[in-house]
Amino acid sequence: MKYVPWILVLLLGAPTLTRAADPGPKLGTLPAGRVLFLGNSITLHGPAPAIGWTGNWGMAASAMDKDYVHIVTAEIAKSTGVKPETRVRNIADFERGYEAFDITSQFKAEFDFKADLIIIAIGENVAEPTTETARASYQAALGRLISTFQQHGHPTVFARSSFWPNASKDEILHKASADAGATFIDLSKLGHDASNAASAERKIEHAGVAAHPGDKGMRAIADEIIGAIKRQAGLVNEEKDGRQPVKP
Repeated sequence: MKYVPWILVLLLGAPTLTRAADPGPKLGTLPAGRVLFLGNSITLHGPAPAIGWTGNWGMAASAMDKDYVHIVTAEIAKSTGVKPETRVRNIADFERGYEAFDITSQFKAEFDFKADLIIIAIGENVAEPTTETARASYQAALGRLISTFQQHGHPTVFARSSFWPNASKDEILHKASADAGATFIDLSKLGHDASNAASAERKIEHAGVAAHPGDKGMRAIADEIIGAIKRQAGLVNEEKDGRQPVKP
């Protein structure tokens, strides 16, 4: 048998010795290494002294670690043992101008992020769609938003209803989510509870800021999102959880 130098054996055998790429942390059945939050002021709002807001996190949590984004992130880290990479963006411009909003060009950095989990938290700044044409236009824009992100990587998408409940807008978001295969999270009960508003926790002069979720409201939003993620990941039995899947 012809002698083959050991180094050559290693080189020739290198492909078979290569380990599979690390899939990253998982939450149950779901990859959870990169999480993208798309929302409005409840998700992220920079300092606005004119209205008495000095934070740079979700309005109107009393501290950064008490907004829903940071609570969800911490809960994922607790479950997986690894803090996920996160990207947070305020997309109020999409809410206010969804018909003309150029999704492809405006979200390049977010597409490149290739999130494992995407949390869509919008609706509060959308004008009430009062005609069938307006409702169809809003639903189509939401569908484009979700489906375009689904073309970049393999994200699991969750979309929550408005903190300030609006049956018409929430129904449209629900339908758009179902059509795109995203999970809809119904928060309607939270907005009906006045104790979830920041005004219930401390004195806030500006009415708009005061109406935003306070620490209790943010915790409640986070709990609903984490619960939905864990059910989707197979970590929570829906019958034992006392919930039924949200259907269109």
